[in-house]
Amino acid sequence: MTDAIQAQNPTPILIALAAATLTASLGISIAAVLLPTLAHSFSATVSEVQWVMLAYLTSVTIAVVSAGRLGDLFGHRRLLVLGLIVFIAASVLSATAPSLSLLIAGRALQGLGGAILIALPMSIARDLVPTERLGTAMGLLGTTSAAGTALGPSLGGVLLAMGNWRMAFWFLAGFASVTLCLSVASITRDCERRTVSFRELDFPGTFVLVIALSAYAVATSGGASSIPLSPGALIFTVLIAIVVFGMVEARVASPLVPMKLLRDQRTSIGLLMNLLVSAIMMSTLVVGPFYLAFSLGLNDAAIGLVMAVGPLVAALFGVPAGWVTDRVGADRAMIIGLVQTTFGLLCLAYLPRYFGVGGYLISLIMLTPGFQLFLAANNTAVLIHAAREQRGRLSGLLGLSRNLGLMTGASAISTLFVAIVGTGDTANAPVVDIAHAFSMTFTATACLALIAMGLAIFGQVRHAREAPNPAE
Repeated sequence: MTDAIQAQNPTPILIALAAATLTASLGISIAAVLLPTLAHSFSATVSEVQWVMLAYLTSVTIAVVSAGRLGDLFGHRRLLVLGLIVFIAASVLSATAPSLSLLIAGRALQGLGGAILIALPMSIARDLVPTERLGTAMGLLGTTSAAGTALGPSLGGVLLAMGNWRMAFWFLAGFASVTLCLSVASITRDCERRTVSFRELDFPGTFVLVIALSAYAVATSGGASSIPLSPGALIFTVLIAIVVFGMVEARVASPLVPMKLLRDQRTSIGLLMNLLVSAIMMSTLVVGPFYLAFSLGLNDAAIGLVMAVGPLVAALFGVPAGWVTDRVGADRAMIIGLVQTTFGLLCLAYLPRYFGVGGYLISLIMLTPGFQLFLAANNTAVLIHAAREQRGRLSGLLGLSRNLGLMTGASAISTLFVAIVGTGDTANAPVVDIAHAFSMTFTATACLALIAMGLAIFGQVRHAREAPNPAE
């Protein structure tokens, strides 16, 4: 059945899946530039309007694994279409919201739709795209994900200049509607319909996982939460919930996340590397503007142009990264990508101090293809040998690890940068201190990339040792 499905032309399918991935990524980032305007429009504080971002990201994070599991149970195409309908309805609700609280509710609902759009495209690609083109498919999806996250603020600024903040959500509704039409027209209907029992939905495991991920999301919210618990207490809650989750999953008949999946070395290492590299990727987005503004003295327009180089390079190199993965193999491509990522991070740490904006641009051009090659190779390595009934869950876990990495990078690495600067008032810190903090921060991220590389090599060596010897 799978071979027959894969016989169709995969190009329209990839266009639809790329559009779905781009829709979800734009949903994450397009609202970032709207926050000052929202604070003025609703006479709200910064902490209050930050929930417009946090509500979406939290919903995506807590729902992405469940979305993958529901896709396995009810059909990937069917759930993708439902996710787009939810996203469109939530976007309209957000665009017409008369109050900040209703806007935040709309964003939370939009995040539930976004979770489906993040979780399912990779599993659908694994089902419908020929194996020899799977790396190319993963490269394309990685490109649209990274480009959407990075381009969102710029696009939001353009829409804000054209009208008001509501334009951004009307745009998301329209873009998701086009994606819905593409998906219905190009993605093959699920061939099997299953009768699903309530036991297969694993409500206890889902409930505990939601508690763990919600606590982690709030702990990394950077002060946006009004919950009267310290980050330390929230992290402790996360750890307890993870232990309870493991106990629940070991006992239920149909677990949300089978422990054998996480005990599989290739899968667990792939998820951990995905988290580390996603944290690094987010650090370039949240720390870079501070250096460009307060050390190199660029204005807002110039910062936007410099930061746009990353998405442009990602758009150019995502598909070639997938092509390289198909040609040299996922394992080798992963190592090449991590080597280039490490080198690019070291360039970013030191070249701008000596060559200014030119050094920053050269570093981004070196760094971004490494990101893209790693993402394409790692996603391919995790999914290529997955059983059909597990692909949605694995895609959801890849989306979860990516989101956890983005949240960790936005919180922990920006906190590291501020701590090295040595003052909470970064805008008025000495230029030399900001430059030093920037160099040390990205030296630290290069160390994270080296850790990821060590994990990749360890996993590949173990896998080679455990593989059966054809001569025996």
